Amino acid sequence: MSKTVFTEISPSEFFYRNRDLAGFSNPSRALYSAVRELVENSLDSCELYKILPEIYVRLTPAQSDGDVSDPKHYELLVLDNGSGIEADQIPKAFGRIFYGSKYKLRQARGMFGMGGTMSILYGQITTNKPVEIASSTDGITFERFVMMIDIERNTPIVLSREKGEADGWRGTKVRLRLEGDYLRSSSKIQDYFRNTALVTPYANITFVDPNGKVLHYRRGTDVMPEPPKETLPHPHGIDVEAVKRMIRLWKGGPIYKFMIQTFHRVGEKIALDFLKYAGISPDTDPKNLGNDDLVRFTEALHNYEKFLPPDGRCLSPLGEEIFAAGIVKELKPEFYAIAAREPSAYSGFPFIVEVGLAYGGKTIQPGLKLLRFANRIPLLYDEGSDVSWKVVSEEIDLKRYKVPQDAPLTIITHVCSTKVPYKTVGKEYIADRPEVERELRNGIRDVLRKLQVYLSRVGSIERQRRKMNIYSRYMPLIARFSAALVGTKKLPPYNRLIGLDVFQEDEGVDE
Repeated sequence: MSKTVFTEISPSEFFYRNRDLAGFSNPSRALYSAVRELVENSLDSCELYKILPEIYVRLTPAQSDGDVSDPKHYELLVLDNGSGIEADQIPKAFGRIFYGSKYKLRQARGMFGMGGTMSILYGQITTNKPVEIASSTDGITFERFVMMIDIERNTPIVLSREKGEADGWRGTKVRLRLEGDYLRSSSKIQDYFRNTALVTPYANITFVDPNGKVLHYRRGTDVMPEPPKETLPHPHGIDVEAVKRMIRLWKGGPIYKFMIQTFHRVGEKIALDFLKYAGISPDTDPKNLGNDDLVRFTEALHNYEKFLPPDGRCLSPLGEEIFAAGIVKELKPEFYAIAAREPSAYSGFPFIVEVGLAYGGKTIQPGLKLLRFANRIPLLYDEGSDVSWKVVSEEIDLKRYKVPQDAPLTIITHVCSTKVPYKTVGKEYIADRPEVERELRNGIRDVLRKLQVYLSRVGSIERQRRKMNIYSRYMPLIARFSAALVGTKKLPPYNRLIGLDVFQEDEGVDE
C-alpha cells in the first residue's frame, strides 16, 4: 500500500491554480479585473491622503501580435498621482500575495491585498513577461523596478532596479503585459470607468483603449470625502482567535483596562458591567486566561447586549454633495434624489448605506437600471446574486410609488464598511445580511417616495396645463356668444379666468 504524500503550496501557487476565485477566469474577465484592481489601488492611494486623483490608463495591443484577433497579448499602463510607495516595499507589495497595507480595520476598496499582485501573476503566466513598476513618494526621485514573481515561493524576483529624477511627479506607474480579450470585455471596462466617474466625481480619469479612442472623465467637484479612519474591533464581531491575538499583544494589566483600550466603544462603566455579567474579576490579567476561559469570555462578548453599537465615524461615505455631483455629471437626469442612511452594523462591523435615484433626462434609457457600489467599487458582474438586486426585484413594488413600468429610472446603491460582506474574493456581489438588506430596502423606499412626490407634482402641473388648453380653446367662443346675447361688441374679461396675459386687441374687453 503506497503512502499518501503531503505537500504545502504558497498563496501564489494556490491562486495560480485557482485564479477563477479572484476573477481571472478567462481572457475577457481577466483583462477587466486587471484594469479594475490597478485603478482601485491608484484611487486608494490618492483618497487616503486627500489628493485629487489624476488617473491615466492605456491599453495597447502588444506590437509583436500585429493584427492577431482576440484573445491576444496587451500592454496595460496605469499611472496615478497618489502618495507613492516606498522603494523598499515595492517588490513585496507587487510580488507577494497577501502582503499589503490594507490588513487594518479600515474602509478601503481593496480588502484582500492581492488584486494588483494577481494582475501581475496573471500577466506572467500568460505572457512570461516581467512587470515594470516605478514610484515616487517625494516628487524629487523615483525608483523603477523590473520584476517577476516566484510563484512557488510567493516572493518577488527583482530583475533590475534603477533610480531617476521625478521632476515633480509623485505617484505610481505600473506597466505589464497580459493576455486579454478586449472585444468581449470592452463594454464592461467602459462601464467600469463610467460608473467609477459617477462615485468619484472629484477624479480626472483618462482611458485610452486599444483602438486609440480616448475616454476622458473630467472632474466635476473639488470636494473629496474625508479619509476613512482605522478603528478597533467591536466585541460582537470578535472570535476566539482574534481575542488570543489581542491578548498576545497586550502589554499587561487588568482585564477591564484591556477591554477599554482594545475594543471599540467600550468605556470603564460598560467594561465593569460586562465583567460582572461574565463572572470575571476586573483585576484578572487576561494573559492568565486558559483556553476554556477564552471561549467563555468570547461567548459572553457575543451575548452581552449593552455594548454600544459600532460608530460609523470611522467610515467614509460619499455624502450627499459628492453623490449628487456624480449623478448630475454622468447621468444628467431630469430629477434625482439621495438617501443617506444612519450608520448601522452587522456582526460588529459598521456600515452605511447610501441610495441615489436618477429619473428622466436624455441619458437614462426607459426601464429600471440598477448600479451597485461597495466602498466606491462598481460591481458589474453577477447582479442577480447581489442583495441590492434581491431588494429591488423582490421587495420593491414600483406601482406603489406611481412609477410607470417603463419609466427611465436608475437606482444607485452604495454600501461602505470596514468589512463589506462579499460572497467571493472576486468582490462582485454582496451577501444578503439581514441588517444590510434592511438598510437598502429603507434607503430605496426613501428615494422612491421622493420620486413619487415629484411625479405627483409634475402630473398635477400637466393636468392643469391640459385644462388651460381646453379653456383657452372654448372660452373665446363662449365670450363671443355671451356678448352677442347681450348685444355688445366688447367681450367679457374671460382672460382672467384662464390666466392669459396676452389679449387680442382687436377683440377688446368689456370691464
